[in-house]
Amino acid sequence: MAITRSVRSLLSLSKYKPTSLPSSLQSSPIHRFSSSNVSSQFESVGFVGLGNMGSRMANNLIKAGYKVSVHDINHNVMKTFSDKGVPTKETPLEVAEASDVVITMLPSSSHVLDVYMGPNGLLDGGNLLRPKILIDSSTIDPQTSRKLSMTVSKCNHWETPVMLDAPVSGGILAAEAGTLTFMVGGSEDIYLASKPLFLSMGKNTIYCGGSGNGSAAKICNNLAMAVSMLGVSEAFVLGQSLGISASTLTKIFNSSSARCWSSDSYNPVPGVMEGVPSSRNYDGGFASKLMAKDLDLAAASAKEVGLKGPLTSHAQEIFRKLCEDGHETKDFSCVFRHYYSGMDEL
Repeated sequence: MAITRSVRSLLSLSKYKPTSLPSSLQSSPIHRFSSSNVSSQFESVGFVGLGNMGSRMANNLIKAGYKVSVHDINHNVMKTFSDKGVPTKETPLEVAEASDVVITMLPSSSHVLDVYMGPNGLLDGGNLLRPKILIDSSTIDPQTSRKLSMTVSKCNHWETPVMLDAPVSGGILAAEAGTLTFMVGGSEDIYLASKPLFLSMGKNTIYCGGSGNGSAAKICNNLAMAVSMLGVSEAFVLGQSLGISASTLTKIFNSSSARCWSSDSYNPVPGVMEGVPSSRNYDGGFASKLMAKDLDLAAASAKEVGLKGPLTSHAQEIFRKLCEDGHETKDFSCVFRHYYSGMDEL
């Protein structure tokens, strides 16, 4: 079968070594990977979606030695890549025509469907589809991921293309540093063949099972992250009201059973931790509107499987209110200040 031939050829990872990078690049943590074996099948990589995350992921692919072509509806962003000598394409279809692998990083399910299945989309070439692998790193619902995977598998090419859903965790800072975590759903063989690509953009890859499971894992992760941030913020505000400083509570949380990412790595209280959004007026980071969107995905998925999710529903209401009050572009940790009315640490 064509799919069997495709998997077999993609797993021949040890037969190609990329062009050596300058010594100044080889010393970087991002570029140590480039000395590893990479499949010649993956020399040409297309990237669609050059937002805060996608632009940084594409840059790391370029630095790792891949031949990358890019597309985005924002022509100013495209110009920053063309000015560096990176080929830019006018449509997703043109990216597909130039690439062995295509990676997409888009805001929502509707954007993903349009880029894949719309006019001049990745699949608009029909039987002439070139890419062997299509990887979607967007945070979308598992149902859309599974629908797309099924559509891709029906493309009657001499080698049947395969799709992976591979959303990420880590945010903009991790995308910049090449330390993202990838949660991957789809064929395990194709996941293993694609691992060098993931490790040029991140430090962890976790195989989650069949198609759509990567998207499901990301939704669950962000649900837990939202609820954790609300719990930590609420506890900090209660502590402040009872006369305990946020700095003191942080020390207690981080050395006891309340320790979590929201307290020890992404503290929401301004003045407690440097280098996080709360230290810069909640600018940058993970926008509240994106958290609200992900909670909508979690709520819809829970409803579909008949699961009661009271914490999901309450978190959904809080982040919707945050957006309605004009804080949709601020990092989601601003819930401490703008929902709970917490005080800065002086």
